[in-house]
Amino acid sequence: MTKLLDIKGLTKKFGPITAVDDVSFSVDRGEVLGFLGPNGAGKSTTMKIVTGFLAPTQGSVEVCGHDVAREAMAVKRRIGYLPEGAPLYGDMTPMSLLNFVCKLRRLSAEDSKRGIEYVVEKLHISNVLYQPIETLSKGYKRRVGLAQAIVHDPDVLVLDEPTDGLDPNQKHEVRELLTEMSGKKAVIISTHILEEVEAVCSRAIIIAKGKVVADQDPLSLQARSKLHNAVGIRLSAEHVQACKEVLNGMTQVSAVQTSVQVRDTVELLAVSVEGQDILEPVRSAIDAKSVRVNEIFVERGRLEDVFRDLTYEVEGLKQRSYASSEPDNA
Repeated sequence: MTKLLDIKGLTKKFGPITAVDDVSFSVDRGEVLGFLGPNGAGKSTTMKIVTGFLAPTQGSVEVCGHDVAREAMAVKRRIGYLPEGAPLYGDMTPMSLLNFVCKLRRLSAEDSKRGIEYVVEKLHISNVLYQPIETLSKGYKRRVGLAQAIVHDPDVLVLDEPTDGLDPNQKHEVRELLTEMSGKKAVIISTHILEEVEAVCSRAIIIAKGKVVADQDPLSLQARSKLHNAVGIRLSAEHVQACKEVLNGMTQVSAVQTSVQVRDTVELLAVSVEGQDILEPVRSAIDAKSVRVNEIFVERGRLEDVFRDLTYEVEGLKQRSYASSEPDNA
């Protein structure tokens, strides 16, 4: 794999406050990296350093082999950046903004035409191309911001909350576009939407108090959840007590939780001991007692729980339960 972004020992201090603390990681061509962390963890500061908007206190950043501090112009030609909030020129139209960006990036007339046609089609902004940006909805402004970030076909994309303000259909379209582009680029997505990481990211880094606390693919992170390999059971309320008795009698089950109840349907979670695979033992035990259930499924684990666990630990906050309800002992 070709390394397109390489960060080594990155530190940024603002007076006595250390916003980014000795962060190191690299991103290869073809990778989509989810960059996660609580508010104030150092995500946006890291992105601003990567894109050349802030100078680091210590450490180095290379984009496509070019040092951000010493070769700023070479870096800017190879990087596309969507900052948080995507500040845009409100009196411009999307078309005039895209033409302006193409000129700033010194694209040829042919490349400008091709780039603008591509982003207009992929981001579905043709119907607002000649409308002042200040009159656009938040969703359209976000799409125009993303358009200016990719119009020059950069090797590295740095996106801060790229689907903020988009409706579910628009989010799906943007995620499909990122997946389509990811084969030939390195993409970094800073987001609070953990579903987005599961949907499009091949890897995730979690940062807390300026330090990297996890760096794995999403499935491996989910496997760190205490609910990894828990067995979910959906059944009618009238059969819940019998099912709980079966599950509480199993040595492979550490806890039984009522996860969701909608009208007469209840969802139970049988949490496995040490994350072992208990699907078949649970199914066999339920069948042996002739308990009627609607559905049995396996939990892969919840990224939200792992995120909370890791960041609370670093920030010294009290952890909450891993499920939406307390364990049932009945």
